[in-house]
Amino acid sequence: MSNACDAYATKLRIFSGSSHPDLAREIADYLGCPLCPSYTTRFSNDNLFVQLGESVRGKEVVIIQSFVPPVSDHLLELLMMIDAARSASAHTIHAVIPYFSYARSDKKDQPRISITARLIADLIATAGANHVMTMTLHSPQVHGFFSVPTDHLTSQPAFVNHFRTRDLSNTVIVAPDIGHAKRAARLARSLGVGVAAGDKERLSDEHVHISGIIGDISGKDVIVFDDEIATGGSVMGLIEVLRQQKARKITLACTHGVFSGQCITRFREMGDLIEEIVTTNTVPIPPEKRLPNMTVLSAAPIFGEAIRRNVTGQSVGSLFAYWPDKEGNA
Repeated sequence: MSNACDAYATKLRIFSGSSHPDLAREIADYLGCPLCPSYTTRFSNDNLFVQLGESVRGKEVVIIQSFVPPVSDHLLELLMMIDAARSASAHTIHAVIPYFSYARSDKKDQPRISITARLIADLIATAGANHVMTMTLHSPQVHGFFSVPTDHLTSQPAFVNHFRTRDLSNTVIVAPDIGHAKRAARLARSLGVGVAAGDKERLSDEHVHISGIIGDISGKDVIVFDDEIATGGSVMGLIEVLRQQKARKITLACTHGVFSGQCITRFREMGDLIEEIVTTNTVPIPPEKRLPNMTVLSAAPIFGEAIRRNVTGQSVGSLFAYWPDKEGNA
């Protein structure tokens, strides 16, 4: 897909932070553009030093950085790269954040805490970003925290293309909780299958209580669809309930495969109980976390297409996470 770069070869500059250079390279390849060099080191006092390795004066600058461990370092590196581009007279700075981990911190549900998602959104704008792209925010309202134009993209096309190769005649999409039922329902409509949801109460970061399933899943093949899987606490509890209610094959699907803590160990111990784990590469998944039944889909074409449409002045409406299910809305 080189048309965008053919037309904007003298304008577009794509940089990667340290968090996920492989995804950044895939996005650049989709656009047919080179990935520009950048340099991040540390001084003896542990301060970061960031330098863009190519002139950006008057250019359309794209900086790609996921918020994965060490999150604070990657956040600061992104802010410094944005500030460096602004100071070097970039025309427009697009901050591409495939995984915005702070979307979980979207409200003040305890005394004397920060609504950190809003704080991070403010910092990104203050650093100099003119435009933000992200994917499948854990809390959709975080989209409204950004004071600059923000494209909230969906990973749904990647999952639809993957699951359409299956026999789905006896399949139900299951959301882990009511809060994510709309997202699961959109995938279910695209695949022409039914939808159900777990009745979940979160007890801690790693533990949840699921009292039952809203919807009929007895004797059905189930695809559990969530925005992210971190420790695996929610899906482990849900799998147990699904087994009790006589679900057949169980597949796990999520946009962000964080797989932190003992998550991969838990999945490995479940063996054949999970037919497949399907995720995208919005976060890097190292070889030691890639189980034999895991499939990693690429989000690069979605981000690449969104970048292409932005720099060519086209609508990105059909790529939005909450765009209506209608043809011709792009």
